[in-house]
Amino acid sequence: MRKRATVATGLLLTGLVAGCGGTRTLVQTVTVSPSPAQALRASADQRFYGRIKSLERKGDRYELRFDPAWLVTGVTANVAQAEDQGTHCVPSACPPVANDSYVIEGTRPLTFVVPANARGTVLGTGGSNGFRSRTITAAQLAELVAGTSSLKLFEPLSSGVWILVHVDTVRAFAQQYRP
Repeated sequence: MRKRATVATGLLLTGLVAGCGGTRTLVQTVTVSPSPAQALRASADQRFYGRIKSLERKGDRYELRFDPAWLVTGVTANVAQAEDQGTHCVPSACPPVANDSYVIEGTRPLTFVVPANARGTVLGTGGSNGFRSRTITAAQLAELVAGTSSLKLFEPLSSGVWILVHVDTVRAFAQQYRP
């Protein structure tokens, strides 16, 4: 009887092992490199933070005069603020900035092309928290910059704007919320 139980257990284990061996997991790593054209396009994209000085219609497009700045956070912001105030401190011990960010102003406005079909977002009034994001066109942004728009913003554009630029052309823009 004992021999039969051992043989039966052996057959059962053999059957289980054989049944489990029917599947296999295969992991394959594939490396995809961008084409030279894709890599060039990506390297020509930049994001800038700053303030709009002017946005004027020029034929079928707009010309943007943009004053770039750095919006920095963390230790970088704390040290920059201390230095601007003429204070020396150990970076890890500098007093924190208000609202977790600090703006280091640019010194030279830059000119960018803005296609008429460019779109972006601003912070309009309304919504449960007092503001809501609104998508607008380049023409509507030009009206806001000129002060001729009926659109009410939660805070002025001087809060700062992010622009996504490909070479010299603005592809998109977004107003920065600054509490």
